[in-house]
Amino acid sequence: MVNAAKPKKVKEKSNIPVTILLAIGALTILFPLYLTIVIAFKSPDQMSNSAMSLLSLPTSWSLSNFKEAIITTNFPVVLMNSLIITGFTVVFVIITNSLVAYAIARNMHKRFYKLAYMYFISGMFVPFAILMLPLVKQTSILHMDNIPGIIILYVVFNMSMNTLLYVGYLKNIPIALEEAAYVDGASTWTVFWKIIFPLLKPMHATVAIMTALATWNDVMMPLVILNGNDAYSMTLPMAQLLFQTKFGTNYNVAFASYLLALLPILIFYLFAQKWIINGVTNGAVK
Repeated sequence: MVNAAKPKKVKEKSNIPVTILLAIGALTILFPLYLTIVIAFKSPDQMSNSAMSLLSLPTSWSLSNFKEAIITTNFPVVLMNSLIITGFTVVFVIITNSLVAYAIARNMHKRFYKLAYMYFISGMFVPFAILMLPLVKQTSILHMDNIPGIIILYVVFNMSMNTLLYVGYLKNIPIALEEAAYVDGASTWTVFWKIIFPLLKPMHATVAIMTALATWNDVMMPLVILNGNDAYSMTLPMAQLLFQTKFGTNYNVAFASYLLALLPILIFYLFAQKWIINGVTNGAVK
């Protein structure tokens, strides 16, 4: 009998440079987060100019900084403003951008839709700073310098990237599904909402995460569009900016305020992150 050859074990080579880069990348994220948490729970008398005092854990963990930050920034009001703007933006972006992308993806062979696709994509290369001053004037004339107006602006400004993602994902959905529905007498509207829209769930999650992060953390557009004289026309990033300007020396309260602003979007991302990698991968343009 001939003995069967035993398969050779392939030794896995550890990629040391990649590991080092990942460790450095993790430190650049974890170290500022550590400082934010530690300083937020310290009292001002525990702070000094020494590095050891800055990095050391609090001798007593106190929530007084968070209480002062909530009162100073009128946190419930500005939090509600950010939630309203981000929530409505995400909903409208998913509905409108997926409709636009579906119309383009299924008619890409036509010149008009191909040009429309290129037009939307080109919007990614236009910096907001170039449009800022004309946009301020236009929104003022149209009475859109308010929360509903800024929601509309966010929907428009997110359309370029989202159209690219949706169109790429729609190319992976067989047209045969739609043709079978047309044979059964379904309309285009029914096909989209009953067949295509549910199949876009992974991309919906990706678009929702990216849009929510961009909208929640954006400070420039609310700063130039909204009238931030009072808390009722402020978002959380605006409140943090004014807070830092007014109380720049009180780092304990300032960092507690930053941590409060970070928590909602961090919780949202932790619950939704499992869809983002799948959505981006499947939405890659082939």
